[in-house]
Amino acid sequence: MITKHKEPTILEALFPIAFLIVLLVINIWIFGTDALSGSNQMVLIFSAAVAALMAVYWLKFKWEILQDGIVKSISSAMSSILILLLIGALAGTWMLSGIVPAMIYYGLQILNPTIFLIAACMVCAIVSIATGSSWTTVATVGVALLGIGKALGFEEGIIGGAIISGAYFGDKMSPLSDTTNLAPAMAGTDLFTHIRHMTKTTVPSMSITLIIFGVIGVFSGAQGSVDQVKDISAVILDQFNISGWLFIVPVVVIVMIVKKVSAVPALLVGAVLGGVFAIIFQPQVIHLIAGDTGFGYAYQSFKSVMMALYGSISIVTSNEIVNELLVTRGMSGMLNTIWLIICAMAFGGIMEESGMLKVLAEAVIRKVHSIGSLIASTAATCVFFNVTTSDQYLAILVPGRMYANVYRKRGLKPENLSRTLEDSATVTSVLIPWNTCGATQASVLGVATLAYAPYCFFNIISPIMTVLFGYFKLGINYYSEEEMKEIRKEFAV
Repeated sequence: MITKHKEPTILEALFPIAFLIVLLVINIWIFGTDALSGSNQMVLIFSAAVAALMAVYWLKFKWEILQDGIVKSISSAMSSILILLLIGALAGTWMLSGIVPAMIYYGLQILNPTIFLIAACMVCAIVSIATGSSWTTVATVGVALLGIGKALGFEEGIIGGAIISGAYFGDKMSPLSDTTNLAPAMAGTDLFTHIRHMTKTTVPSMSITLIIFGVIGVFSGAQGSVDQVKDISAVILDQFNISGWLFIVPVVVIVMIVKKVSAVPALLVGAVLGGVFAIIFQPQVIHLIAGDTGFGYAYQSFKSVMMALYGSISIVTSNEIVNELLVTRGMSGMLNTIWLIICAMAFGGIMEESGMLKVLAEAVIRKVHSIGSLIASTAATCVFFNVTTSDQYLAILVPGRMYANVYRKRGLKPENLSRTLEDSATVTSVLIPWNTCGATQASVLGVATLAYAPYCFFNIISPIMTVLFGYFKLGINYYSEEEMKEIRKEFAV
């Protein structure tokens, strides 16, 4: 006999969410920025257990169905996990080869505190548009800019905010980006209509962001002294053979991604080339990392490159700031983040499979009456899914499916929905510590999510801008009366 499961009520669906939020607040209060080392993961596991117990014993779901939901949810994150591991490997070999130190060295020669934040934001935006990947941008150019900014005297949270603001601007405007392709697909419009429509809210948001960073640059008081910059540059030159030839590797990676090579093989090629260039250009660093083994250079090279790929390496100098810059953790440094992603996707899988998330989102739809409130509700739902499912793709997919027909019935073309999805889901994912994006960028930059989040002005302004455009009916595309007649016939059938 087949047992029919019950549909959850709003209160029942809210209970695991409330449990998660309360436990996370307590957890962050106790552990602070160290919460990602394991305690946040345990909170997500406990919350998933609470959701599963409710689904099995109250809603009459079979555990096997929920387990399939967990597996499906985790499977959807496997590409992100692979990318994360390869970013760790790439960061290791790019440090060993001198690529990142070279970026820092040359950056120190051309940037000053007044223009640094604007320049960092714009550079990341350009690279992210070219590559279509905020993750790749942050892990490569972003890491180098973080080192330059710290040398110039800025706090790492402000630098992280500038880097992420630029990277996510480029990510959401690039035709190569997965989220930029996903949002119009969910809403029912085409890619370039979506991008053109996004410029109406995205350009003002970015303009305000650059103005804010410009003001901070002028009044920050960040005074990386000339002597300090010279000292850092001298120490880097002493430890590494700095050459323009090193930039062949990042150029190759960027070209591969622009040519639509998938991120996984592109990053793998970047990591391997980094190891090859380390062997060619940095024999003294290879010897330092491998130690005096008594074997030849081939042995030392293999050992050093492998250590850079999978584990922690550090180069100790006479300068404390440089010591902080010349540390990398390889693939192993990403394992806590991967652990967090798996736990988050397990919780999201149970909530999705049991119908709890659907019930909560449908309750929001029933409260919508105006265009402004519809767009505001869509934005709030995207943020809600970013918080609860810890995944930006689910934050685009589920609201996109749910709101598509609502927008059509209200006479709003699908690009209005796709824009709102990107303005809300894509950019806010990085502001949430337990979201895959927030956890990843915190791990890659070595800056806690809550430290950089207040300075991610573009990410904060974007959802506010899209809601304001909705309430003031600015930049809204409507169906014609003839098109509406066809839509009414469709829903009348």
